[in-house]
Amino acid sequence: MIFKRLLLEKACRRFQQRMPDSGYESFCAENAFWIEDYALFCALSAHHANVSWDRWPPEIRTRRSGEIIRLREALHDAVENLKIEQYLFYRQWLNLRSYCREKRIHLFGDVPIYVPFHSADVWAHRQLFKLDRAHRPLGVSGVPPDYFSADGQLWGHPVYNWETHRKTRYDWWIRRMAHQMAVFDAVRIDHFRGLVAYWEVPAGEITAKSGRWVEAPSEDFFSEIQRRFVSLPLVAEDLGHITADVRETMQRYGFPGMRVLMFGFSGNPAINSNAAHNIPEHCVVYTGTHDNSTARGWFEKEASRGEKRRLSVISGHTVTAREVAWELIRIAMLSPARWSIIPVQDLLGLGAAARINTPGKPAATGFGA
Repeated sequence: MIFKRLLLEKACRRFQQRMPDSGYESFCAENAFWIEDYALFCALSAHHANVSWDRWPPEIRTRRSGEIIRLREALHDAVENLKIEQYLFYRQWLNLRSYCREKRIHLFGDVPIYVPFHSADVWAHRQLFKLDRAHRPLGVSGVPPDYFSADGQLWGHPVYNWETHRKTRYDWWIRRMAHQMAVFDAVRIDHFRGLVAYWEVPAGEITAKSGRWVEAPSEDFFSEIQRRFVSLPLVAEDLGHITADVRETMQRYGFPGMRVLMFGFSGNPAINSNAAHNIPEHCVVYTGTHDNSTARGWFEKEASRGEKRRLSVISGHTVTAREVAWELIRIAMLSPARWSIIPVQDLLGLGAAARINTPGKPAATGFGA
């Protein structure tokens, strides 16, 4: 990281020597809604040794206009370098996207439903989140007990003040979605069900058990999104506790959902929505997601005898640990689903040690979160 940081600083110095750059100026103007706050926030965070912004001096914490102007001048060099870094990355990314289009490759991105408390978004737009007078979260994000965790998952992000979002006609969300549409060809909305109803846990709890479901203005929100965009190449991450209102919202706006093959060999095969024979065309099928073990890891350490038996029946032969990843890949590719997503760990046939993430655990296993 230190080596890369030194290279970035060198690149920024060289870039500034060639200024002005019309592309950079256009980039800053087009992205002013986020990059100014982002760069200043990052510079301030480094200046305050990464102490959470709610513990910064009052005039900075509350963004007094005179103080913000002074800080932009005092931290000018650091702020400018951060903006240049973003521009250089953005330019390289657009070059990559252009190359992919020439090769008829689409880029599939992701929109995390929540943002961290210690972020430029929350610092600059406090009114959009449920915070108390001291600017600390009143409630935080999570999910109730489920397949992955008996205590639920306590994510800890501040939850949205949807009434304020409604009054602004969801401008923050609109801008966020527009940016993602500009850099990807299709976008997955993470934890989609949270945009219909979300699990809100009182701040200070150590597990997610004591949370409650709170409705979000989904119909008004998605109608506004639909009105503002010509097309919506969105995929809804609809895993976990999915209720009828979530399904109805997806159907109303035509959002495809997700299916995970590892979940398709348990329970009643007639009603298991992840079973290969129940996978519809209008969805994305995965062998497993970042929250699952790898296909081989699942087969060796998690799958029951019944699940292994059903997999062998569907495959037409006894499946071994060595070949299970490619067997699931084959099933995914042969399914009616419009898209198939294959984690690179499964392409390589790796075991449980290559797992990306374990839900509900801050320190991930395997390769890290």
